[in-house]
Amino acid sequence: MLLLAPNQYIDMSPIVLLCFLFGYFAMLIAISYFTSRKSTDNSTFFTANRNSKWYLVAFGMIGTALSGVTFISVPGEVGSPAGNEFKYFQFVLGNAIGFILVATVLLPLYYRMRLTSIYTYIEQRLGTWSYKTAASIFLLSRTIGSSFRLYLVVIVLQRFIFDAYGIPFWATVLISLGLIWSYTFKGGLKTIIITDTLQTVFLVSSVFLTIYFICDSLDLSIPAAFETIKNSGYSKIFFYEDFVTSKFHVSKQLLGGIFVTLAMTGLDQDLMQKNLSCKNIGEAQKNMFTFTAVFVIINLFFLSVGALLYVYASKNGIALPTDAAGNVRTDFLFPEIALNHLTLIPGIVFMLGLTAATFATTDSALTALTTSFCVDFLNFDKKENMNDPAIVRSRHIVHVGFSILMFLVVILFNAVNNASVVSAIFTVASYTYGPLLGLYGFGLFVKNRGVRDKLVPIICVISPAVCLFLNANSKTLMGGYVFDNELIVVNGLITFLGLLLISKPTTARTQF
Repeated sequence: MLLLAPNQYIDMSPIVLLCFLFGYFAMLIAISYFTSRKSTDNSTFFTANRNSKWYLVAFGMIGTALSGVTFISVPGEVGSPAGNEFKYFQFVLGNAIGFILVATVLLPLYYRMRLTSIYTYIEQRLGTWSYKTAASIFLLSRTIGSSFRLYLVVIVLQRFIFDAYGIPFWATVLISLGLIWSYTFKGGLKTIIITDTLQTVFLVSSVFLTIYFICDSLDLSIPAAFETIKNSGYSKIFFYEDFVTSKFHVSKQLLGGIFVTLAMTGLDQDLMQKNLSCKNIGEAQKNMFTFTAVFVIINLFFLSVGALLYVYASKNGIALPTDAAGNVRTDFLFPEIALNHLTLIPGIVFMLGLTAATFATTDSALTALTTSFCVDFLNFDKKENMNDPAIVRSRHIVHVGFSILMFLVVILFNAVNNASVVSAIFTVASYTYGPLLGLYGFGLFVKNRGVRDKLVPIICVISPAVCLFLNANSKTLMGGYVFDNELIVVNGLITFLGLLLISKPTTARTQF
């Protein structure tokens, strides 16, 4: 809505938001043109010629790691009917520990081996079947996770822009993916590092500006706002009660945060691909340490935004938004207030931040998925000339293929989802990324033993299946115990033990 005078608003026209959206992408396409006009070969697409500046990678990774999920779901969860408050920050602190472990344990290994795909390590350590299994797990996990994140921003665009023009949901998804494809298909990682840096500037700016605009609407100074958050009942961080029956006990959240980060960052081609584009291990580690500090601070501000949103809603009698079926959707609270209850400028700031957060994640994921498939399954790195025009055309086809796959997953998720997206993403991650923890754990810590390679895919299917059974029956089998993100640790451990069972001594000394 556009403020005309005190207490007098008019509806913010969807055409304003639509023009902003296409103007935003026009800027990204222009950046893509200038970053890729001199080189569009596979070396540029996959590794950015290993010449990226660490500070650009660090800053750009913030937008990739946070995504639209953090931008919308995390503030919405603060005052959800479940009373989540700042519980999510316990998980964030676990994330920070995980990032440090990635920087000090995994990055040195990847740089020592000069990897393009991080799953090549598994091939050299365990064998071809293990390697293809690890790469397949990533492709499945990242496709699902990125599709969930894209889904979140598309439902906002649909609700506040495209519904006004009668455009169906599937067309909105297709438009979004088409725009992303238009600025990533040539330059790949080299383009992504620049566009993600710019999008992170927009994301971070929108967080602080949103806090300012809400405080202004509530007649609060910044110090008074933080005092209001402290006294609001939403700001409790650490929870020590009910270790058995509560998902939010601090130990579960910290443990889950550490291992989800190790899996979803350290064993994920997407974020590691950016790190591997730095000149050397020292710059890559500076990138990770800087990124970790900013990540923690930004998440704290997102939670503060959430508390202020609920304070604002309570003061102005704004009911929690619901979907078509009447279910409460806390994911909609931030866009509802920003676009329907504040002035024009806060609405545009919100759209800027949301668009930057989500598309910074999706464009990066498409590039990483394309890289993994081309290297891990089409063996581009083993070609005599990886930059042959025919091979480059094959990469374009793969890029389009993953865009279509993400489109189908978003459509499917829209048909079945009725939960907060932030919960859905980490629930899926506990099942899909867990076997990667087991594979890398065995490779790194079990010396002078190999595995019966063809049996590895079976182990990596059995482990998530066992975890699914445990999660569904833990209250009965484990005295009322309720799993949360720490389930990924159990998943990894089951995989590790399964690999031990099918292992055998090897005469070759393990080098990695």
